[in-house]
Formats: sequence, C-alpha cells, structure tokens
Amino acid sequence: METRQRFADKFDWGLLFLLMMFFIVSALGISSAQTSGQYETNFVIRQAFWYVVGAIIITGALFFDSDQYKRLAWYLYGFGIFLLLVLLISPESIAPYRNGAKSWFMLGPLGSIQPSEFMKTFLIIALARVITNHNEVTVRKTLKSDFQLLLKIGFTTLIPLAFIMQQPDLGTSLVILAIMTGIILVSGITWKLIVPIYAFLGVVGGILLSLVIWAPEFLEKYTGFEPYQFGRIYAWLDPYNYSKLEGFHLINSLNAIGSGQIFGKGYSDGEVYIPENHTDFIFSVIGEEYGFIGASVVISLFFLLIYHLTKTALDTKEPFNAYVCAGIISMITFHVFQNIGMTIQLLPITGIPLPFISYGGSSLMGNMLALGLVFSMRYHHKTYMFSSEES
Repeated sequence: METRQRFADKFDWGLLFLLMMFFIVSALGISSAQTSGQYETNFVIRQAFWYVVGAIIITGALFFDSDQYKRLAWYLYGFGIFLLLVLLISPESIAPYRNGAKSWFMLGPLGSIQPSEFMKTFLIIALARVITNHNEVTVRKTLKSDFQLLLKIGFTTLIPLAFIMQQPDLGTSLVILAIMTGIILVSGITWKLIVPIYAFLGVVGGILLSLVIWAPEFLEKYTGFEPYQFGRIYAWLDPYNYSKLEGFHLINSLNAIGSGQIFGKGYSDGEVYIPENHTDFIFSVIGEEYGFIGASVVISLFFLLIYHLTKTALDTKEPFNAYVCAGIISMITFHVFQNIGMTIQLLPITGIPLPFISYGGSSLMGNMLALGLVFSMRYHHKTYMFSSEES
C-alpha cells in the first residue's frame, strides 16, 4: 500500500488526463474521417494500438531520471543520426519514396516507421545537455561565450537537419528549426546576438518569398529550383487558381471548416471530400462535424498542455529539465500552429500532423517519448520540485 501511495503521489495524473482527452478526440476525429469511404482499414483501432505502445514508452521513460537522460544524451543523438543515415542509403524495398520523400522504413504488417519523429526528441535531449554543460563551465558570461554556445547549438542541430532535408522533408526540417529557436531563447544567450541573427534570417526569408512571388525565373536560373516547387506557395496565396492541383486540399479544407459553422454538422455527417483527412487534415474534419465549438475544445486542450509543460519548466530546479521542457513546448507549439494554420490558409501546406490527434504511429510514439520525459521529471523530482518551501 505504501508503494502505491508513493507512486500515486509522484505520478503526473493531470498530464495523463490530457492524454486521455486527446485520445478521445483523436478516435472521434479519425472515426468520422473514415465515413468518407476513402479507406478499408480501421484506423481507429490502429491509433488505439499506437496509444498503447505510447503508454509503454512513457512507462519505460519513468525508469530513468534526468541525470541518466543527460548521460544518455549523446548515445540517443548518435542512434538517431545512425537511423537517418541508414534510411538514406537503404534500398527502396526497405525505404520507399512516398510523396517524393524517403522518410520511412517499411516494417511489413506493422506498417512503417519514421526515424525523424524520434530524432526530434533525441535532439531536444542533446541540446539540453549542450546548454547545461556550457553554462556549468562558463564562469563569466561574455559575448564570446554566448557566441560559442550559439555555435554549439547550431552545429548540433545542423547534422540531423542536413539528413532530414536530404529526404527531403520540409515539414520536419521546420520543426527542427523551431526546436532550436525555442531552446536558444531560453538558453541565456544575450539578445545582442539573437536579435540581429534572426532579424537577418527574417529579411532573407522575406526576400526569398518575394522572389518566389514576383521573380520565380530568377530563382530557377540561379538556385536550381523548379517551377513546380513553388506550387504550394502559389496555392497558399491564391488557391482557387490552383483548385485542381496544389490548391485542392486547401479549398476543400476551407469549405469543410466554414460549413461546420458554430455547432458542426454532427458526427459522421461530413460532406466535403478531403483526401487523407485522417492524418494532416484531421482538424478540417473536426471543424466540419463539430463546428467552432469542437475546434475550440481541441485548441483549448493544446493550451492546457502547453500550460502544463510551461509550469513544469518553471517549477523545476534542474536547468537540464527546463531546457528539455522548452524544446518540447517549441516542438508541440509549432506542430499545432502549423497544422491548424495550413487548414485555414494562415500558412502554406506542409506535411505536419496535429500532435496526438492525427493518425500516425511514428508521430504519436515520438510525441509520447517527449512527454515521457516530462512524466519522468514529475515522478523523480516532485518531492522537492513542486514544494512551496524555499530551498
């Protein structure tokens, strides 16, 4: 009885409740998507299976504390790089191209697995160790020491980013950059470095976007880009002129969400056809069938999750844990903002799923691994981490 009480006191029941709510929303959304007649497979059962696998991953994560994760950081990071390397050199019988990207290993009846989904969490752990170690040995912070830390973070991020861009996988590459950015912002690096660098990158990004819109022939001539590669940008800005090509998904997504109005059409009463709507466009299904109310509930759940992770980051007394939380917050926030944004024409379409709701074993397991780290933080450190007494 005593052991059970100790476990009950240390376990993060609030985070478990949020995961249960996400599973209910995911099951309802995927089940509704299946009524469109696109599929013969029951993806709800598969999603439930991956949730069970995710629960096992979280259970396994509880056996390690932050010190052990810190010691394992480079082993996990190296393992992730190894998987990405093997993926690139594997024959197509093992790692086929899907939608022009070589991002998955085929596992026979088990489906496929995407190494980059796990690499995101491995990268977060590695970056947290890089920053922690740097700050521990830095006696006096200077512009030079901050620049050195920035180079360490950049180099650690660049290696997996290069492999993922070779696949190519733009969506995951953007997530990697978002993780790096979020961790840089909390790393203690002076704003005298951060602001000029990101301002410069913002200007370069704006110039490239302007060239795509107004002078694509310049990019084609001097960068090697092909016209079709700009299609998603054009379809994002003017989808109705590309309604039969890149704009097809966006137009139907807008029609689906708009037709849901306040209360939605009801479970399985969706009428707008969206290919693969159980994965990247699951939010469109929710918007159509459950309306503004249902979409607001989903967004509120993500706000609660981010709040919970932020509170954990602020309460912990171990810098390594705080940096891990910052990386996870950046990853999930970017996923949510990008996925929902692309369904309502706020952002261009990329292949980024909605965390914990879109169907996908690799995505769900990768996110469960990330939350497993948070469960571990609470489980191993709650006795002092959340005490109201000053240490």
